[in-house]
Amino acid sequence: MAVTYEEIISDLKKRIFKPVYFLAGEEPYYIDLITDYIEEKVLTEAEKAFNQLILYGEDTSIPAIIDTARRFPMMASHQVIIIKEAQSLKKPEDLVIYLEKPLLSTILVFSYKYKTLDKRTKLHKLLESNGAYFESPRIRDYQIPAWIERYLMTKGIKTDPNAGAMLTEYLGTDLHKIVNELDKLIITLPVGKPVITTSLIEKNIGISKDYNNFELQKAVGEKNILKANMIVNYFANNPKDNPLTLTIASLFGLFSKLLTYHYLPDKSKNNVAAVLKVNPYFVKDYENWASKYNVSKTVYIIALLRTFDMRSKGFGDSGTEPGDLLKELVFRILHL
Repeated sequence: MAVTYEEIISDLKKRIFKPVYFLAGEEPYYIDLITDYIEEKVLTEAEKAFNQLILYGEDTSIPAIIDTARRFPMMASHQVIIIKEAQSLKKPEDLVIYLEKPLLSTILVFSYKYKTLDKRTKLHKLLESNGAYFESPRIRDYQIPAWIERYLMTKGIKTDPNAGAMLTEYLGTDLHKIVNELDKLIITLPVGKPVITTSLIEKNIGISKDYNNFELQKAVGEKNILKANMIVNYFANNPKDNPLTLTIASLFGLFSKLLTYHYLPDKSKNNVAAVLKVNPYFVKDYENWASKYNVSKTVYIIALLRTFDMRSKGFGDSGTEPGDLLKELVFRILHL
């Protein structure tokens, strides 16, 4: 049956095993967590020598996997077979032969990253009835701040809203990268102060708390010309660390949400936060920014951002430096 990450891990900890785990989806983080847990925890070190096998999709085949899966364990209750990079397997549908009657003493794990199975197939149906099918969808950018907050809460650590937004802008949606950086921050936390702040991020990750896309959004939204120009000049002087395409995408996100805000009939704090998918803490910022950019200005800026995005990719531009493009773009936004 289709199951969640939490259900799988809970059962594994109770030593309740499925004969087949098929771990699929665009987000590899949870696939790796489940695979690593099975690889490290199911068998003892002594049992692993004879009963644990790691294979790779490019180097094996479904018939070979089935043949191995039908063997009985040696001096252990189970054998574990893990197929990494299983998305490279040819004819995975042939697995149905084994799934119709899997060997209960074998734990067969498929790490099927970046792809999913067609839910209409016999393979998918058999996995749901005779095994465990887990699908890990790619997390959306607007979900990252809440994900960071939940991850830190499980470790008894808090984060201020600005810090979460800053991390999201810098780290993107790669959960492996996010967790790696968060774990680094956790190590550096002062004793007795379990709170991640923008200052801590600047000191330990290298993101400037004053010069980043999150701060540029705020400066542009507030029409703070001096601060926006300082950030733009910093970006222009450090183009490798501040790609123009990412900055344009960040500003596009701001004004897209601002346009949505303008057309909301219910502008209560909770409704705005829910529709824009932002922390309620930031709703007051959108109220303020909307007073500086009316609907017509917001629509014009969105069109402008699309134009500059094309120019940054070489369309309709003779080779203007990225820093100069950004300066022109921000100037035109701020002086509407």
